[in-house]
Amino acid sequence: MTLQDGIRLDATARATLLARMRQRAPEPARPAVTPSYDTSFETLPGFEELRLIRATGEALGIGNPFFRAHEGRAGAVSRIEGREVINFASYDYLGLNGHPDVRRGAQAAMELYGTSVSASRLVAGERPIHRELEARLASLHGADDAVVFVSGHAANVTTIGSLVGADDVVFHDALIHNSVIVGAELAGAARRSFPHNDLDALEDMLIHERGSHRRALIVVEGLYSMDGDAPDLSRLVVLKERFGAWLMVDEAHSIGVLGAHGHGIAEQAGLDPARIDIWMGTLSKSLASCGGYIAGPQPLIDFLKVTAPGFVYSVGLPPAAAGAALAALDVMGEDTGRVAALQRNARHFLATAQAAGLSTGTAEGHAIAPVMVGDSLKAVLLSERMLARGVNVLPIIHPAVPHKSARLRFFITADHDQEQLDDTVRILVEELDESTRLLAALGFAEGDHDAAARAALGGMT
Repeated sequence: MTLQDGIRLDATARATLLARMRQRAPEPARPAVTPSYDTSFETLPGFEELRLIRATGEALGIGNPFFRAHEGRAGAVSRIEGREVINFASYDYLGLNGHPDVRRGAQAAMELYGTSVSASRLVAGERPIHRELEARLASLHGADDAVVFVSGHAANVTTIGSLVGADDVVFHDALIHNSVIVGAELAGAARRSFPHNDLDALEDMLIHERGSHRRALIVVEGLYSMDGDAPDLSRLVVLKERFGAWLMVDEAHSIGVLGAHGHGIAEQAGLDPARIDIWMGTLSKSLASCGGYIAGPQPLIDFLKVTAPGFVYSVGLPPAAAGAALAALDVMGEDTGRVAALQRNARHFLATAQAAGLSTGTAEGHAIAPVMVGDSLKAVLLSERMLARGVNVLPIIHPAVPHKSARLRFFITADHDQEQLDDTVRILVEELDESTRLLAALGFAEGDHDAAARAALGGMT
Protein backbone atom coordinates (compact mmCIF):
# COMPACT_ATOMS: atom_id res chain seq x y z
CA MET A 1 0.00 0.00 0.00
CA THR A 2 1.28 3.46 -0.87
CA LEU A 3 1.08 6.77 0.81
CA GLN A 4 -1.55 7.84 -1.75
CA ASP A 5 -3.80 5.00 -0.58
CA GLY A 6 -4.20 6.63 2.77
CA ILE A 7 -1.33 5.57 5.01
CA ARG A 8 -0.36 8.37 7.32
CA LEU A 9 3.13 8.88 8.94
CA ASP A 10 3.46 10.71 12.18
CA ALA A 11 6.09 13.43 12.53
CA THR A 12 8.69 11.19 14.16
CA ALA A 13 8.44 8.49 11.51
CA ARG A 14 8.55 11.06 8.75
CA ALA A 15 11.72 12.66 10.18
CA THR A 16 13.38 9.24 10.48
CA LEU A 17 12.52 8.39 6.89
CA LEU A 18 13.86 11.69 5.56
CA ALA A 19 17.08 11.27 7.51
CA ARG A 20 17.61 7.82 5.99
CA MET A 21 16.94 9.14 2.52
CA ARG A 22 19.50 11.87 2.95
CA GLN A 23 22.23 9.44 3.99
CA ARG A 24 24.84 8.84 1.31
CA ALA A 25 25.70 5.41 0.23
CA PRO A 26 28.89 4.29 1.99
CA GLU A 27 32.03 5.06 0.01
CA PRO A 28 34.19 2.12 -0.96
CA ALA A 29 37.07 1.50 1.46
CA ARG A 30 40.28 3.24 0.48
CA PRO A 31 43.53 1.33 0.62
CA ALA A 32 45.77 2.32 3.56
CA VAL A 33 48.50 4.79 2.61
CA THR A 34 51.94 4.11 4.07
CA PRO A 35 53.54 7.39 5.21
CA SER A 36 56.63 8.39 3.27
CA TYR A 37 59.66 9.33 5.36
CA ASP A 38 62.95 10.78 4.16
CA THR A 39 65.77 8.38 4.98
CA SER A 40 68.25 9.59 2.39
CA PHE A 41 71.55 11.08 3.51
CA GLU A 42 71.79 12.81 0.16
CA THR A 43 68.91 15.14 1.09
CA LEU A 44 70.61 16.42 4.24
CA PRO A 45 71.12 20.21 4.19
CA GLY A 46 74.28 21.07 2.33
CA PHE A 47 74.79 17.70 0.62
CA GLU A 48 73.96 19.04 -2.83
CA GLU A 49 76.44 21.87 -2.29
CA LEU A 50 79.02 19.27 -1.27
CA ARG A 51 78.41 17.40 -4.52
CA LEU A 52 78.75 20.58 -6.57
CA ILE A 53 81.93 21.82 -4.94
CA ARG A 54 83.57 18.42 -5.30
CA ALA A 55 82.80 18.51 -9.00
CA THR A 56 84.21 22.03 -9.17
CA GLY A 57 87.40 20.87 -7.47
CA GLU A 58 87.83 18.12 -10.03
CA ALA A 59 87.28 20.62 -12.83
CA LEU A 60 89.99 22.88 -11.40
CA GLY A 61 92.35 19.94 -11.24
CA ILE A 62 93.29 20.59 -7.62
CA GLY A 63 93.57 17.60 -5.31
CA ASN A 64 92.27 17.31 -1.76
CA PRO A 65 95.15 17.80 0.70
CA PHE A 66 93.17 16.23 3.55
CA PHE A 67 93.30 12.52 4.30
CA ARG A 68 96.69 12.15 2.62
CA ALA A 69 97.93 8.74 3.65
CA HIS A 70 101.34 8.71 5.35
CA GLU A 71 103.04 5.40 4.68
CA GLY A 72 104.89 5.09 7.96
CA ARG A 73 105.76 7.32 10.90
CA ALA A 74 105.00 10.95 10.11
CA GLY A 75 107.83 12.92 11.69
CA ALA A 76 109.94 15.73 10.27
CA VAL A 77 110.08 13.56 7.17
CA SER A 78 107.27 11.36 5.92
CA ARG A 79 106.38 9.17 2.93
CA ILE A 80 103.32 10.02 0.83
CA GLU A 81 102.45 8.02 -2.30
CA GLY A 82 105.82 6.32 -2.21
CA ARG A 83 107.81 9.55 -2.06
CA GLU A 84 109.75 11.06 0.85
CA VAL A 85 108.71 14.61 1.74
CA ILE A 86 109.59 17.19 4.39
CA ASN A 87 106.59 17.11 6.70
CA PHE A 88 105.07 20.12 8.46
CA ALA A 89 101.65 18.60 9.14
CA SER A 90 102.38 16.72 12.37
CA TYR A 91 102.28 18.10 15.88
CA ASP A 92 104.80 15.59 17.17
CA TYR A 93 106.69 18.63 18.46
CA LEU A 94 109.42 16.80 20.34
CA GLY A 95 109.81 13.97 17.84
CA LEU A 96 108.85 11.35 20.44
CA ASN A 97 106.44 9.37 18.30
CA GLY A 98 108.45 6.24 17.59
CA HIS A 99 111.16 7.03 20.14
CA PRO A 100 112.57 3.69 21.44
CA ASP A 101 111.70 4.45 25.07
CA VAL A 102 108.17 5.50 24.16
CA ARG A 103 107.65 2.34 22.11
CA ARG A 104 108.92 0.24 25.00
CA GLY A 105 106.58 2.03 27.40
CA ALA A 106 103.59 1.27 25.20
CA GLN A 107 104.62 -2.35 24.68
CA ALA A 108 105.23 -3.02 28.38
CA ALA A 109 101.83 -1.63 29.34
CA MET A 110 100.13 -3.70 26.65
CA GLU A 111 101.91 -6.87 27.74
CA LEU A 112 100.75 -6.37 31.33
CA TYR A 113 97.20 -5.08 30.82
CA GLY A 114 96.27 -6.10 27.28
CA THR A 115 95.12 -3.87 24.44
CA SER A 116 92.10 -2.45 26.30
CA VAL A 117 90.90 -2.02 29.88
CA SER A 118 87.49 -3.13 28.56
CA ALA A 119 85.32 -0.97 30.81
CA SER A 120 84.70 2.45 32.21
CA ARG A 121 87.18 3.15 34.96
CA LEU A 122 84.31 3.78 37.36
CA VAL A 123 83.19 0.16 37.24
CA ALA A 124 85.98 -2.18 36.17
CA GLY A 125 88.45 -0.32 33.97
CA GLU A 126 90.71 1.23 36.59
CA ARG A 127 94.38 0.25 36.28
CA PRO A 128 97.41 1.40 38.31
CA ILE A 129 98.96 2.89 35.16
CA HIS A 130 96.05 5.37 34.94
CA ARG A 131 96.73 6.77 38.39
CA GLU A 132 100.47 6.83 37.73
CA LEU A 133 99.94 8.89 34.59
CA GLU A 134 97.52 11.26 36.32
CA ALA A 135 99.96 11.85 39.16
CA ARG A 136 102.70 12.70 36.66
CA LEU A 137 100.44 15.10 34.77
CA ALA A 138 99.39 16.79 38.00
CA SER A 139 103.05 17.24 38.90
CA LEU A 140 103.75 18.72 35.47
CA HIS A 141 101.21 21.45 36.18
CA GLY A 142 101.89 21.87 39.89
CA ALA A 143 98.33 20.69 40.57
CA ASP A 144 96.78 18.48 43.24
CA ASP A 145 95.57 15.82 40.84
CA ALA A 146 94.51 15.08 37.27
CA VAL A 147 91.97 12.98 35.38
CA VAL A 148 92.63 11.42 31.96
CA PHE A 149 90.02 11.16 29.20
CA VAL A 150 90.10 9.07 26.03
CA SER A 151 89.82 12.22 23.86
CA GLY A 152 91.15 15.74 24.11
CA HIS A 153 88.03 17.16 22.45
CA ALA A 154 85.82 15.22 24.85
CA ALA A 155 87.89 16.42 27.82
CA ASN A 156 86.96 20.04 27.06
CA VAL A 157 83.34 19.35 26.11
CA THR A 158 82.52 17.18 29.11
CA THR A 159 84.45 19.27 31.65
CA ILE A 160 82.86 22.57 30.64
CA GLY A 161 79.48 20.89 30.35
CA SER A 162 79.82 19.59 33.91
CA LEU A 163 81.02 22.84 35.50
CA VAL A 164 78.63 25.45 34.09
CA GLY A 165 74.95 25.67 33.29
CA ALA A 166 72.11 28.01 32.35
CA ASP A 167 72.86 30.52 35.13
CA ASP A 168 76.54 30.79 34.24
CA VAL A 169 78.71 32.48 31.60
CA VAL A 170 81.76 31.40 29.60
CA PHE A 171 84.16 34.06 28.31
CA HIS A 172 86.52 32.79 25.63
CA ASP A 173 89.00 34.03 23.06
CA ALA A 174 87.52 34.41 19.58
CA LEU A 175 90.04 31.87 18.26
CA ILE A 176 89.37 29.25 20.93
CA HIS A 177 89.17 25.58 19.94
CA ASN A 178 85.86 24.14 18.77
CA SER A 179 85.68 21.83 21.79
CA VAL A 180 85.33 24.79 24.16
CA ILE A 181 82.50 26.30 22.14
CA VAL A 182 80.68 22.97 21.93
CA GLY A 183 81.05 22.42 25.67
CA ALA A 184 79.61 25.83 26.53
CA GLU A 185 76.72 25.44 24.10
CA LEU A 186 75.78 21.97 25.34
CA ALA A 187 75.90 23.24 28.92
CA GLY A 188 73.38 25.95 28.08
CA ALA A 189 75.64 28.65 29.54
CA ALA A 190 75.80 32.17 28.17
CA ARG A 191 78.80 32.45 25.86
CA ARG A 192 80.80 35.61 25.26
CA SER A 193 83.66 35.81 22.76
CA PHE A 194 86.32 38.52 23.03
CA PRO A 195 88.66 39.49 20.15
CA HIS A 196 91.81 37.41 19.94
CA ASN A 197 94.18 38.15 22.83
CA ASP A 198 92.35 41.45 23.51
CA LEU A 199 92.25 41.42 27.29
CA ASP A 200 91.00 45.02 27.39
CA ALA A 201 87.86 43.75 25.68
CA LEU A 202 87.64 40.84 28.12
CA GLU A 203 87.93 43.21 31.07
CA ASP A 204 85.14 45.38 29.66
CA MET A 205 82.91 42.30 29.28
CA LEU A 206 83.64 41.24 32.85
CA ILE A 207 82.80 44.70 34.15
CA HIS A 208 79.42 44.77 32.43
CA GLU A 209 78.33 41.13 32.59
CA ARG A 210 79.99 39.25 35.44
CA GLY A 211 77.42 40.38 37.98
CA SER A 212 74.54 38.94 35.97
CA HIS A 213 75.67 35.34 36.30
CA ARG A 214 76.22 32.85 39.08
CA ARG A 215 79.55 31.44 37.93
CA ALA A 216 82.00 32.64 35.29
CA LEU A 217 84.59 30.66 33.37
CA ILE A 218 87.36 32.25 31.28
CA VAL A 219 88.92 29.91 28.71
CA VAL A 220 92.08 30.59 26.66
CA GLU A 221 94.71 28.50 24.93
CA GLY A 222 98.31 28.36 26.07
CA LEU A 223 99.41 28.45 22.43
CA TYR A 224 96.90 29.12 19.66
CA SER A 225 96.99 26.35 17.09
CA MET A 226 96.11 28.49 14.06
CA ASP A 227 98.23 31.55 14.84
CA GLY A 228 101.19 30.43 16.94
CA ASP A 229 100.84 33.12 19.60
CA ALA A 230 100.21 33.02 23.35
CA PRO A 231 98.03 35.08 25.73
CA ASP A 232 99.16 37.33 28.56
CA LEU A 233 98.72 34.78 31.35
CA SER A 234 99.75 37.18 34.14
CA ARG A 235 96.99 39.62 33.29
CA LEU A 236 94.45 36.81 32.89
CA VAL A 237 95.20 35.68 36.44
CA VAL A 238 94.68 39.23 37.71
CA LEU A 239 91.35 39.48 35.89
CA LYS A 240 90.01 36.16 37.06
CA GLU A 241 90.92 36.94 40.67
CA ARG A 242 89.42 40.45 40.47
CA PHE A 243 86.11 39.29 39.02
CA GLY A 244 85.73 35.97 40.81
CA ALA A 245 85.97 33.69 37.79
CA TRP A 246 87.56 30.36 37.05
CA LEU A 247 90.46 30.44 34.58
CA MET A 248 90.88 27.44 32.29
CA VAL A 249 93.97 27.16 30.07
CA ASP A 250 94.00 24.70 27.17
CA GLU A 251 97.64 23.59 26.86
CA ALA A 252 97.12 21.16 23.99
CA HIS A 253 99.81 22.85 21.89
CA SER A 254 101.96 24.42 24.61
CA ILE A 255 103.10 21.44 26.69
CA GLY A 256 106.54 20.44 25.43
CA VAL A 257 106.74 23.72 23.53
CA LEU A 258 106.70 26.62 26.00
CA GLY A 259 109.03 27.04 28.96
CA ALA A 260 112.63 25.98 29.45
CA HIS A 261 111.56 22.44 30.33
CA GLY A 262 108.43 22.31 28.17
CA HIS A 263 106.11 22.66 31.15
CA GLY A 264 103.89 25.13 29.34
CA ILE A 265 102.77 28.71 29.54
CA ALA A 266 103.03 29.07 33.34
CA GLU A 267 106.72 28.17 33.16
CA GLN A 268 107.12 30.54 30.20
CA ALA A 269 105.45 33.37 32.13
CA GLY A 270 107.20 32.64 35.43
CA LEU A 271 103.88 32.17 37.25
CA ASP A 272 102.87 29.76 40.00
CA PRO A 273 100.67 27.29 38.09
CA ALA A 274 98.48 26.84 41.17
CA ARG A 275 96.99 30.27 40.45
CA ILE A 276 95.22 28.80 37.42
CA ASP A 277 92.05 26.90 38.32
CA ILE A 278 91.85 24.40 35.46
CA TRP A 279 94.63 23.04 33.27
CA MET A 280 93.65 21.11 30.18
CA GLY A 281 96.02 19.24 27.90
CA THR A 282 96.26 16.45 25.36
CA LEU A 283 98.45 13.39 25.12
CA SER A 284 98.48 13.37 21.31
CA LYS A 285 101.01 16.09 20.59
CA SER A 286 104.30 16.40 22.47
CA LEU A 287 103.45 13.28 24.51
CA ALA A 288 103.13 11.06 21.41
CA SER A 289 100.00 9.24 22.53
CA CYS A 290 96.25 9.83 22.43
CA GLY A 291 93.71 11.27 24.88
CA GLY A 292 93.18 14.37 26.97
CA TYR A 293 93.34 15.39 30.62
CA ILE A 294 92.30 17.95 33.20
CA ALA A 295 94.60 18.93 36.08
CA GLY A 296 93.71 21.13 39.02
CA PRO A 297 92.56 21.25 42.65
CA GLN A 298 91.51 17.97 44.27
CA PRO A 299 87.80 18.91 44.62
CA LEU A 300 87.63 19.64 40.88
CA ILE A 301 89.15 16.27 39.94
CA ASP A 302 87.00 14.36 42.44
CA PHE A 303 83.90 16.06 41.03
CA LEU A 304 84.74 15.31 37.39
CA LYS A 305 85.47 11.65 38.09
CA VAL A 306 81.89 11.03 39.17
CA THR A 307 79.95 13.56 37.09
CA ALA A 308 81.66 14.19 33.72
CA PRO A 309 79.84 11.98 31.17
CA GLY A 310 82.90 11.79 28.93
CA PHE A 311 84.74 10.06 31.77
CA VAL A 312 81.99 8.15 33.58
CA TYR A 313 80.48 6.63 30.44
CA SER A 314 83.65 6.08 28.39
CA VAL A 315 86.09 3.20 28.50
CA GLY A 316 89.34 3.90 30.31
CA LEU A 317 92.42 4.98 28.39
CA PRO A 318 94.03 2.02 26.56
CA PRO A 319 97.12 0.73 28.42
CA ALA A 320 99.45 1.31 25.48
CA ALA A 321 98.36 4.97 25.26
CA ALA A 322 98.97 5.48 28.98
CA GLY A 323 102.34 3.72 28.80
CA ALA A 324 103.45 5.78 25.82
CA ALA A 325 102.49 9.07 27.49
CA LEU A 326 104.32 8.12 30.70
CA ALA A 327 107.45 7.26 28.76
CA ALA A 328 107.21 10.50 26.77
CA LEU A 329 107.04 12.46 30.02
CA ASP A 330 110.19 10.65 31.16
CA VAL A 331 112.07 11.46 27.95
CA MET A 332 110.93 15.09 28.00
CA GLY A 333 112.12 15.44 31.58
CA GLU A 334 115.47 13.75 31.02
CA ASP A 335 116.31 15.13 27.57
CA THR A 336 115.64 18.87 27.76
CA GLY A 337 117.76 19.25 24.64
CA ARG A 338 114.68 18.28 22.63
CA VAL A 339 112.71 21.25 23.97
CA ALA A 340 115.66 23.54 23.27
CA ALA A 341 116.02 22.15 19.72
CA LEU A 342 112.31 22.69 19.03
CA GLN A 343 112.45 26.27 20.27
CA ARG A 344 115.58 26.97 18.26
CA ASN A 345 114.03 25.55 15.08
CA ALA A 346 110.80 27.49 15.58
CA ARG A 347 112.63 30.78 15.99
CA HIS A 348 114.80 30.06 12.95
CA PHE A 349 111.87 29.22 10.69
CA LEU A 350 109.95 32.33 11.71
CA ALA A 351 112.95 34.62 11.25
CA THR A 352 113.81 33.08 7.87
CA ALA A 353 110.23 33.37 6.62
CA GLN A 354 109.96 36.98 7.72
CA ALA A 355 113.33 37.84 6.17
CA ALA A 356 112.04 36.39 2.88
CA GLY A 357 109.10 38.77 2.96
CA LEU A 358 106.48 36.21 3.99
CA SER A 359 103.66 37.31 6.25
CA THR A 360 103.50 35.23 9.42
CA GLY A 361 100.62 36.96 11.16
CA THR A 362 100.95 37.13 14.94
CA ALA A 363 103.23 34.08 15.27
CA GLU A 364 105.84 34.37 18.02
CA GLY A 365 108.21 31.54 17.10
CA HIS A 366 106.59 28.80 19.19
CA ALA A 367 106.42 25.70 16.94
CA ILE A 368 103.36 26.90 14.97
CA ALA A 369 103.99 29.25 12.08
CA PRO A 370 101.22 30.35 9.74
CA VAL A 371 102.22 31.86 6.41
CA MET A 372 99.36 34.16 5.52
CA VAL A 373 98.09 33.84 1.97
CA GLY A 374 94.76 35.63 2.30
CA ASP A 375 93.16 34.11 -0.78
CA SER A 376 91.64 30.70 -0.04
CA LEU A 377 92.00 29.28 -3.53
CA LYS A 378 95.64 30.34 -3.64
CA ALA A 379 96.25 28.58 -0.31
CA VAL A 380 94.81 25.33 -1.68
CA LEU A 381 96.77 25.56 -4.91
CA LEU A 382 99.93 26.45 -3.03
CA SER A 383 99.60 23.39 -0.79
CA GLU A 384 99.39 21.11 -3.81
CA ARG A 385 102.36 22.75 -5.51
CA MET A 386 104.42 22.50 -2.31
CA LEU A 387 103.72 18.77 -2.15
CA ALA A 388 104.89 18.41 -5.75
CA ARG A 389 108.13 20.08 -4.64
CA GLY A 390 108.55 17.66 -1.73
CA VAL A 391 107.00 19.65 1.15
CA ASN A 392 103.83 18.52 2.93
CA VAL A 393 101.97 21.47 4.48
CA LEU A 394 98.21 21.97 4.72
CA PRO A 395 96.06 25.00 3.88
CA ILE A 396 93.69 26.49 6.45
CA ILE A 397 90.72 28.36 4.99
CA HIS A 398 87.36 29.77 6.09
CA PRO A 399 85.45 28.83 8.24
CA ALA A 400 88.38 27.41 10.21
CA VAL A 401 89.85 30.94 10.05
CA PRO A 402 88.16 34.28 9.25
CA HIS A 403 87.53 35.44 5.69
CA LYS A 404 90.60 36.69 3.84
CA SER A 405 92.98 35.10 6.32
CA ALA A 406 93.65 31.78 4.57
CA ARG A 407 97.11 30.42 5.27
CA LEU A 408 99.51 27.52 5.15
CA ARG A 409 100.16 26.25 8.67
CA PHE A 410 103.61 24.89 9.51
CA PHE A 411 104.18 22.69 12.56
CA ILE A 412 107.89 22.86 13.46
CA THR A 413 109.45 19.97 15.41
CA ALA A 414 112.67 19.25 17.24
CA ASP A 415 113.64 16.83 14.46
CA HIS A 416 113.61 19.32 11.59
CA ASP A 417 117.06 20.53 10.60
CA GLN A 418 118.09 23.98 9.43
CA GLU A 419 118.59 22.89 5.83
CA GLN A 420 115.02 21.57 5.66
CA LEU A 421 113.68 24.81 7.10
CA ASP A 422 115.71 27.02 4.73
CA ASP A 423 114.80 24.94 1.69
CA THR A 424 111.14 25.07 2.60
CA VAL A 425 111.11 28.86 2.81
CA ARG A 426 112.90 29.14 -0.53
CA ILE A 427 110.43 26.77 -2.24
CA LEU A 428 107.50 28.56 -0.64
CA VAL A 429 108.54 31.95 -1.98
CA GLU A 430 108.93 30.50 -5.48
CA GLU A 431 105.61 28.67 -5.43
CA LEU A 432 103.72 31.60 -3.94
CA ASP A 433 104.72 33.73 -6.92
CA GLU A 434 103.90 30.94 -9.37
CA SER A 435 100.48 30.30 -7.77
CA THR A 436 99.61 33.98 -8.14
CA ARG A 437 100.58 33.86 -11.81
CA LEU A 438 98.62 30.66 -12.49
CA LEU A 439 95.43 31.93 -10.89
CA ALA A 440 95.65 35.15 -12.87
CA ALA A 441 96.09 33.14 -16.08
CA LEU A 442 92.96 31.14 -15.23
CA GLY A 443 90.99 34.36 -14.79
CA PHE A 444 90.84 34.39 -11.02
CA ALA A 445 91.42 37.91 -9.82
CA GLU A 446 93.12 38.40 -6.47
CA GLY A 447 90.50 38.00 -3.78
CA ASP A 448 89.09 35.49 -1.32
CA HIS A 449 87.72 32.51 -3.22
CA ASP A 450 86.36 30.57 -0.24
CA ALA A 451 83.78 28.62 -2.24
CA ALA A 452 86.26 27.60 -4.92
CA ALA A 453 88.78 26.63 -2.27
CA ARG A 454 86.27 24.44 -0.48
CA ALA A 455 85.50 22.89 -3.83
CA ALA A 456 89.15 22.07 -4.32
CA LEU A 457 89.19 20.50 -0.86
CA GLY A 458 86.24 18.29 -1.68
CA GLY A 459 84.00 20.24 0.67
CA MET A 460 86.30 19.73 3.65
CA THR A 461 87.48 22.64 5.81
